[in-house]
Amino acid sequence: MLCESELLKEIESCRKEMIDLAVHSSLSSKQVVETSKKLDRLLNSYQKLEKQLTPTPKNKKTRTS
Repeated sequence: MLCESELLKEIESCRKEMIDLAVHSSLSSKQVVETSKKLDRLLNSYQKLEKQLTPTPKNKKTRTS
């Protein structure tokens, strides 16, 4: 798995590629859709990585009346 900074660079590169493709074709072109799917996978990977790196707060007890 890529480290956080490499993943962010890959996300930005893919985002720029998708925008460039969309400008020169249509949003529904096969290349744009495939690049969008790739970007989705990268973003999902980043979200999973962030979840692993961020400590989760302990369960808080709620007050009941």
